[in-house]
Amino acid sequence: MPKTETQTRKELIDVKLCEAGWNMNDRTQVIEEFDIEIGQPAGVCEAQTQYTGYQFSDYVLLGRDGKPLAVVEAKKTSKDAELGREQAKQYCYNIQKHRGGKLPFCFYTNGLETYFWDLENYPPRKVVGFPTRDDLERYQYIREHRKPLAAELINTHIAGRDYQIRAIRAVMEAIEKKQRKFLLVMATGTGKTRTCIALVDALMRAGWVERVLFLVDRIALREQALEAFKEHLPHEPRWPKLGEKSIAKDRRVYVSTYPTMLNIVRSADNPLSPHFFDLIVVDESHRSIYNTYQEVLAFFNTISLGLTATPTDIIDHNTFKLFNCDNGIPTFAFSYEEAVNHVPPYLCDFQAMKIHTKFQDEGISKRTISLEDQKKLILEGKDIEEINFEGTDLEKKVTNRGTNALIVKEFMEECIKDPNGVLPGKTIFFCSSKSHARRIEEIFDSLYPEYNGELAKVMVSNDPRVYGKGGLLDQFSQNDLPRIAISVDMLDTGIDIREIVNLVFAKPVYSYTKFWQMIGRGTRLLEKNKIKPWCPEKEVFLILDCWDNFEYFRLSPKGKEIRPQIPLPVRFFGIRLDKVEKAIDTGNSKIAEKEIRRLREQIGALPKESVTIIEAAVELHRLQEENFWVALSHEKIEFLRSNIKPLFRAISQTDFKAMRFEKDVLEISLAALAEEKRKYETLKASLIEQISELPLSVNIVAKEEKLIRKAQTNNYWTKVTDSELDSLAEQLAPLMKYRDSLPQAASIVKFDLKDVIKTKETVEFGPEHEAVSVARYREMVEKMILELTNDNPLLQKVKNGQVISETEAAQLAEILYKQHPHITEDLLRTVYKNRKANFIQFIRHILRIEILESFPETVGKAFDQFIQEHSYLSVHQLDFLNLLKEFILERETIQKRDLIQAPFTIIHPHGIRGLFSPAEIEEILQLTERLVA
Repeated sequence: MPKTETQTRKELIDVKLCEAGWNMNDRTQVIEEFDIEIGQPAGVCEAQTQYTGYQFSDYVLLGRDGKPLAVVEAKKTSKDAELGREQAKQYCYNIQKHRGGKLPFCFYTNGLETYFWDLENYPPRKVVGFPTRDDLERYQYIREHRKPLAAELINTHIAGRDYQIRAIRAVMEAIEKKQRKFLLVMATGTGKTRTCIALVDALMRAGWVERVLFLVDRIALREQALEAFKEHLPHEPRWPKLGEKSIAKDRRVYVSTYPTMLNIVRSADNPLSPHFFDLIVVDESHRSIYNTYQEVLAFFNTISLGLTATPTDIIDHNTFKLFNCDNGIPTFAFSYEEAVNHVPPYLCDFQAMKIHTKFQDEGISKRTISLEDQKKLILEGKDIEEINFEGTDLEKKVTNRGTNALIVKEFMEECIKDPNGVLPGKTIFFCSSKSHARRIEEIFDSLYPEYNGELAKVMVSNDPRVYGKGGLLDQFSQNDLPRIAISVDMLDTGIDIREIVNLVFAKPVYSYTKFWQMIGRGTRLLEKNKIKPWCPEKEVFLILDCWDNFEYFRLSPKGKEIRPQIPLPVRFFGIRLDKVEKAIDTGNSKIAEKEIRRLREQIGALPKESVTIIEAAVELHRLQEENFWVALSHEKIEFLRSNIKPLFRAISQTDFKAMRFEKDVLEISLAALAEEKRKYETLKASLIEQISELPLSVNIVAKEEKLIRKAQTNNYWTKVTDSELDSLAEQLAPLMKYRDSLPQAASIVKFDLKDVIKTKETVEFGPEHEAVSVARYREMVEKMILELTNDNPLLQKVKNGQVISETEAAQLAEILYKQHPHITEDLLRTVYKNRKANFIQFIRHILRIEILESFPETVGKAFDQFIQEHSYLSVHQLDFLNLLKEFILERETIQKRDLIQAPFTIIHPHGIRGLFSPAEIEEILQLTERLVA
C-alpha cells in the first residue's frame, strides 16, 4: 500500500530528521505545520475562512537563536518530491518577508528522495540526508560572510608558479559562477598538492570553506599529504593525528584513504552528516576512483575538486562526467611537455635506454640455451627437450637468475651515479611480483656483498617495516643507503622523492596512465635549499626499459583496453534472475517460487547505509508492494534487471570466495534447466576442480568429506537434482576459503642459465625538445675551450679573473675561430640564447666564472615574478600575460601598438585595454621595456 503523507512524515521523514540530530518533540528545534502569515489577498478586507492569509509549512527547522534556518516541504511517497519545490521556495521567501531575518534554506522530500535548495546561490540538488543544526548554521554563516574570490590573494609561498596561479584562479572564478565540480590535470611533479593547498588556503581566508576532505588511495600518500598540509597550513587542525583511529569532528583539514572514508559513510553509526564537508579533493581521479569510490562523493554532495596527472587525451570519460567536464575539457591542464619546455624547466626531462636479452626475445628452449648450460641441466636430471618457454613467460611461468643478474649488471654499468661515480643515484626497480622483487634483491646482495645487504631493499605495501619514521621508505628518502627501492606497485604512483635519477622497468606495463605515473617518479627537480650529498645536481634522469614498454606505447598509445568487469554480486543476482525467467518460461513453478524467494532475500541483504542504495529508494520502494511479486511478468523482470541488478555493486563486506562458488553452482543449475549440455559439461569440470582442491586435512572441511568425494564422481552429476545443487552450494560454499591453504602445485620453474644482451640502444620517445645539433655544438665549444685553457695564456687570464682588453679579446676570438670557423660571437649568442652578452662573457660562462642567463630564462623569471606579485589577476588576464611572454620569446621585441592587435585581440577585442587598468598597463609596459631593451 502506498503511504499517505502523514505516514510518510512519521515513518520516513521524521526518522531522517532524527538521524540528523533534530529532536522532533522539541519546538525550539523543529516546528511542524509552521504558521506563515502572508496577509489578505489584494482587495480583500476580511478573511473568508480562519486559514485565509496563512500558509503552513510541514516543518521549519530553527537555529539556536530561535529563528527559522530551513523549511522542509513533505509529499507522500507516491508523489514526485519535485512537486514540493515551488511550494517550499514560496514558504522560504514568505518567512523572510513577513518575519524578517535571513532567507531560510529550502528542502523538499517524499521520504524517498530529498532535495536541498540554497536559494539565490545554487540550483536544487539531491542529497542523501538532512543537515544537522550545526551544518545549517555553518552554511548560513558562510553565505553571509564569504568575500568575493576575485579580490582574494593567492599565497605564492605555497604555490607561486604561473601555471599554479592560473589553475587556482580558474577554480575560484568557476566557484563564483556557481559551479561545484572541477578537474585539474597537471603532470606528475608539477605540484598538484601544493596547488590544492594554496586553493584551500584562499577559500578558507575568503570564508567559502571551513572543512576540507582530501582523499588519497594509499596510506603512504595520506602521510605525504598530511605532511604537506602541516608544512603549508600549520595552524589548521588536521585529522588524523598520529595513532588516531576514530573520526574527530573538531578539525578543519581531513586526509583519508578512500577505503577508510567509504567504511565511515557506510557504517551504521556514521558520525558524519552528508553536509559535514565544504570541499572534497580527490587525488589521482581516474577510472578506479570512479568505479569504486564515487559513493563517497555522492554521500558528501559538495564542492569537489579532482586532481590527476593522466594526460587529458586518455582520461576516462567517466572521470570527466564525475566532475561535470562533459565536453572532455578539464577546468585547467598543464602537461609534462609544457613543464619540461618551460624556461627554466619545471620538470626534469629523461633519457631512455632499451635493454633486451636473448631469452626475452627468443625464449628459453634447447635452441637458445648454451651447450655448457645444456650439459649442466642434463647432469641435474632435466630433459632439455621438454624445456620450452616464450620470452613473455619470464617471471610468470619461469624465472632465470642469469637474466635478472644481467639486468642488474647492465643497470649498474649504465645508471646515473652519485658524485663519486661508484654507487647508483636513487633508483626505483619496478618488478612484476613480490617473489620477483625478492629475487632481484638477492642478486644485488650476491653481486655486491660489500654493501652488507643495504644497497637495495624490497618495498611492498603489506610490509609494516616500510612505513613511519625510520621505516624503509623513510630510509630510502632521507639516508645515503639504500640507493635502490625494489617496488611492486607501491612506488608506482604518488611517492615524492626528488633525488630519484634512475627508473628500471623490469616488467611490462599495459596501462598508459600507469606508465606515465611511474615515469613521474623521476620528473621532479631538486630543491636548491634541500640538496643531499648523494644527489647534488639533476639535469636529466635515466629510464632503463627492459620490456619494450616505450615501443608498446608507441604502437598502442592508449595501452591495452581494459574491459570493465561486472562485480561478482551483480553477476550472481543476474544469474538468479535469468533462472527465475527460465523457470517461469518452462513452467517450473516450484523452482521459480524458490528462486524468487532467494531473490528477495538477496535484495533484503543490500547494505542500507550505502549511498547507492539510498539513492535508489524510489525503485526499491516499488518492490515492497507484495503485489509486485505475485505474478512476475517479463516487464517486471526487465525492471529488476535494469534498475535493481546494478545496485549489487554496493556489496563489499561478504565472503566472495563462497559467493563465487554459489554463483558457479547456480549457473550450472540454470544450464541444466535450459538444457544447455555443452555449457553444463564445461561448468561441471570447473566445479569438480574447485571441490577437489578443498583440503581434507582441515577439520571443518573433513566434516563434509562424504559430499566432497561424492561430488567428484560422474554418477553424482548424472542424477543431481536442482535441490541437491542447492544443498551442495549451502554446504561447500563456506569451505572455499580453505582452498588457499593448499600448497600450489604449479609453482614457477626456476633456472640459472647464462643470458646475453641482444639489444641495447637509446630510445626516442615523445615530443622533440632542443635540436641535437645545437646541443652538440655547445658540447664541442665547451670541451674545446676547457682543453685550450691549460695552454692558452689569454684563457688562463680570463680564468684567473684578470681584465681582458678589447685587443686581447679580438686575439682570443681569432684563435678560437682558427680552431673552429663556427665559433663566433653571433653564433654563441644564438646557441646560448643571450643577445646581450659579449664574447668574453661567453668564455667566462663556459669556464663557470660568470653565470649567463639565456633570454628565455630572463623572460620566464621576469613574468613569473610579475605574476607572483599580482596573484589577484583573473584567468583571462593571466592568459594574456602568458601570450605576451610567448610573443616576446618568439620575436624578441614588442611595441605598444602590438598589444591592441592580433594575437592579443583573441583574448579581448580591445587587447590589453579591455583587460587591465591604466596603472596595470603601465606596469606591463615597463616590464616589456626592461626585457627587450
